[in-house]
Amino acid sequence: MKILVTPTSFGPSSKSGPKDRLLAFTDEVVYNPLARPLTEDELIPLIQGCDGYLAGLDFITVKALERADKLRAISRYGIGCDRVDLEAAGKRGIWVTNTPGANSDAVADLTLGLMLAVARAIPLLDKSVKQGEWVRRTGIELGGKTLGILGFGAIGKKVAMRASGFGMRVNAFDPFMDEAYAEKTGVTVVTLEQALAGSDFISLHLPLNESTRNIISGEAIDMMKPGAIVVNTSRGGLIDEHELYKALDSGRLGGAAMDVYEKEPPDLNDPLYLLPNVVTTPHTGAHTVEATLNMAEMAVDNLISVLTTGESPFIVNRPAAL
Repeated sequence: MKILVTPTSFGPSSKSGPKDRLLAFTDEVVYNPLARPLTEDELIPLIQGCDGYLAGLDFITVKALERADKLRAISRYGIGCDRVDLEAAGKRGIWVTNTPGANSDAVADLTLGLMLAVARAIPLLDKSVKQGEWVRRTGIELGGKTLGILGFGAIGKKVAMRASGFGMRVNAFDPFMDEAYAEKTGVTVVTLEQALAGSDFISLHLPLNESTRNIISGEAIDMMKPGAIVVNTSRGGLIDEHELYKALDSGRLGGAAMDVYEKEPPDLNDPLYLLPNVVTTPHTGAHTVEATLNMAEMAVDNLISVLTTGESPFIVNRPAAL
């Protein structure tokens, strides 16, 4: 049996119990030679002849899947499947699984960190001190502010818990809202429009699909409070980055923090990333020791389970019989 492994934190030099179990299960492992998410054309020569695929943030398109002549299972190392053509995988009889909840604490921690970084201009002040300057900058506090969470799944709930600890009021929007949990934890359930209009901070935790793409549009930004801060640790395509730039550059919005981008890595010549009130990180929300181990455990379990029994607790698609 041959397995393709592409996550950058699960490479040939990494050591862990999950990796040992995978090596004991398979005859051959093919690793990602580029140490970054793979494009369609880069994936094709690697995926050929593989029975299983432990997948990072690669672009798993219909063209790539057509060349996956033996593939039976794709185990996503993470929760998002927006870069996987699920319909094409299903038609070819390929199971797709993911690892929900494995990185929730890690992403929630980064979300609060980014909120603080923008609110207090931490990266800018750090840079100025190291350059020998002593320029103070007046920021804002989180306590007493309203956080609007768009997407109240596992990560959104963790963010709400942390924000409450800072004394923030929390509003949450989700098309599939867990109202019982919201009521129990003091979170106010709101519409999308209410979340946009009533929040000092907006934090995105939605999947990327046709209904959520550019959910932060120019029209959505017009609904927001003057000076509001937007944080995105979910998927880059949720924000119209051109409209975000205009709102930040004009002072309509107070700041933004992004761990994810429409194009990754982003174009550093884009004026959005040169603004002093924009904080950026390199899609690193899940990159903690604890989260990478959790994702590895779940992803390896999923892959072995599907390849041996045809089942898993975390199936994203259920393929048609061939």
